[in-house]
Amino acid sequence: MSGGGDWRPSASRALLERRAALLACTREFFAARGVLEVDTPVVVNAPVSDVHIVSATVQLGRAPAYLHTSPEYAMKRLLAAGSGDIYQVCHVVRGAESGRLHNPEFTLIEWYRVGFPLAALMDEVEALVRLLLGPAGAKRPSERISYRDAFLRELGLDPLTAPDEALEEAARPLGFTDRSAARDAWLELLMGSSVGPRLGRSALTFVHGYPASQAALARLDPEDPRTARRFELYCDGVELANGFHELASAAEQRERFERDNAQRRRLGLPVCPIDERLLAALESGLPDSAGVALGFERTLMLAAGASHIEEVLAFPTARA
Repeated sequence: MSGGGDWRPSASRALLERRAALLACTREFFAARGVLEVDTPVVVNAPVSDVHIVSATVQLGRAPAYLHTSPEYAMKRLLAAGSGDIYQVCHVVRGAESGRLHNPEFTLIEWYRVGFPLAALMDEVEALVRLLLGPAGAKRPSERISYRDAFLRELGLDPLTAPDEALEEAARPLGFTDRSAARDAWLELLMGSSVGPRLGRSALTFVHGYPASQAALARLDPEDPRTARRFELYCDGVELANGFHELASAAEQRERFERDNAQRRRLGLPVCPIDERLLAALESGLPDSAGVALGFERTLMLAAGASHIEEVLAFPTARA
């Protein structure tokens, strides 16, 4: 029998108490705003198609199923069915993610607001994060900056117009030299390793207007179709939240799923079954809404001054 020597939790009793208190605060926050708590399945029949996310498979019968990486698809089906404003606190699983800020299984706070413009959702995210961070969060200012301006400020590069060679040159110090990489690979590397870690040091920083190629499930901005109505929140160089003005077109969503699968084939990754139930829900009519997912453990780490995610988990996956 192996692994018996590390049976104790990695989180202290004090941090387990802090975790419970912040989860209670979260539920009080949404209850005060009339947002309904929901609970959707952790085992799903169709995974996300994003090439950067690895879905874990489970075998419950003849056909494989998947552990959800986000409750987004199911929550959108609820929205289309008339649920109104909803939120969920749930465990999700993403393969190939581990490190100081990553554990394969982690907790998301995900919510959707009907009729909210993206700016109003950012206001609400800021209010919740300030509440969870405590006194330090209350004192910290906030800023909102476009993805383009963040790159210009931190790297002196325009991510929408810079030639691929300029992006490659900026990424060279990071040790990434795959000249055949797609443009988005360079941008995501630079955001993850150079731009993002510099953000949120003196203020809660909302980055908005991501490139259209990184829209995921967000609408494109009709005022500048090169960009998407998507934002991320950074605090002390840590990405905490990812929000969208939700795409409501079933036809465009199908095209994005198919485009993702085409890229998966090119990269030698498993092709994902398309979630036809989500597409049917969009076809029936998704209300105009904005949604966001907030990483709970990362927020708790910042609130508690923890340096590693294992400090705020009872049992990390390696010791589960």
